[in-house]
Amino acid sequence: MSAGGNTLVFSLSRRRKSAPISAPAPVPASAPVTAPVAVSVSTAAPAPVPAGAACPFTSAALGRDAATAVARVRSGPDSASGFVDRRQAESFVRQFHQEQPDQGDAGRRVRAVLDEIDRTGTYEHTPDELAFGARVAWRNAARCIGRLYWRSMVVRDLRHLTDADDIAAACFDHLRLAGNDGRVRPVLSVFPPDRPDRPAPRIVNDQLVRYAGHRATGGDWIGDPRSSLLTARARHLGWKRDEEPFQTLPLMVQERPGRRPDWYELPDDTVLEVPLRHPDHAWFAELGLRWYAVPAISDMTLEIGGVRYPAAPFNGWYMGTEIGARNLADPERYDLLPVVADRLGLDRSSERTLWRDRALVELNVAVLHSYHEAGVTMADHHTESDRFLRHIAQETRLGRSTPADWSWIVPPISGSATSVFHRYYDPVDPNLRPAFLPREA
Repeated sequence: MSAGGNTLVFSLSRRRKSAPISAPAPVPASAPVTAPVAVSVSTAAPAPVPAGAACPFTSAALGRDAATAVARVRSGPDSASGFVDRRQAESFVRQFHQEQPDQGDAGRRVRAVLDEIDRTGTYEHTPDELAFGARVAWRNAARCIGRLYWRSMVVRDLRHLTDADDIAAACFDHLRLAGNDGRVRPVLSVFPPDRPDRPAPRIVNDQLVRYAGHRATGGDWIGDPRSSLLTARARHLGWKRDEEPFQTLPLMVQERPGRRPDWYELPDDTVLEVPLRHPDHAWFAELGLRWYAVPAISDMTLEIGGVRYPAAPFNGWYMGTEIGARNLADPERYDLLPVVADRLGLDRSSERTLWRDRALVELNVAVLHSYHEAGVTMADHHTESDRFLRHIAQETRLGRSTPADWSWIVPPISGSATSVFHRYYDPVDPNLRPAFLPREA
């Protein structure tokens, strides 16, 4: 498919499931090459490393530091009493009315919410409360560098969808809306919350789009080793893989914990991919590398005022280093630095030649160049660092702190050359809410 003269590659996939998907009714948004060569990596088993996959959002960046504060995300207490913490609910409602003064009487809303919790164990957010809470959860993400645009997130209220077919179809719509022909926009789709008598659906995948990974017959890895467990699970459910390094995994939706997930091939028009080329080295295209445009995290729980939404996929846009310095470069991922270094003719006989550093820079040059030429939104780490300091300045003027994890805010390449390196940040509060939290199931 061609866009503005630049070729955009879409994955060729077919949808497969025991029953056809029925698309849900449209829900309006609440806010505005050459054939690829086999890429194999080390035969060592992949170590559990952070999922450097998305900017401004990464699943690790959005709350792994808060793991100790998560309790019973899988399901709630056995009885309705105490399912939602009254103090958290009241605190959120008052925050909402403080920051949104045109939303009526805060005291009246607090009384209504507390009464509903007493009667049912939980309460229902209004659409405005839901959208506000989702955006503030992004604002509170201490490991995310891209929070300047937290107000612009499109929040889709899909709490009425409970069937796996409908949820899958809505996720595909999410990717289409977020992809936006390359002009990627932040989108969050909220599905039903956990209730005392009914655990909510879950999305099994850690991202809506992920490449499969498995060991080849000779022991090397084909594809992304990080996805090996997801790939094995999809195969167990009946999905068939191909022997190629950038094969999109199916979407797996679990209607309730303990139930066998349903799986769905992603439709052709949902996965916008960019073939990677280098502006100065024609041979780079021969590697057959590509990556997708929309990093939609789907394995975290959105918690707003004590209410937990375990299926709430969200995305921002990529920062180039997430792909060029992590996904394609990490030894536990695609491990491409030796390949690139050899094609560049670099001396790998000693670490003192800095061949890794030189190859890393050229790999990141290729990623930024390719996304720009394809017309797909991507930020570079210097610009995004400056934007984050603008975000801090704005929040300071409004009297709000900006918690930040320095080790995650500083980019994984040329850290000391970026503006976020030479300073300290407000400490991380694991109890800060609303928030995106790790999900137990």
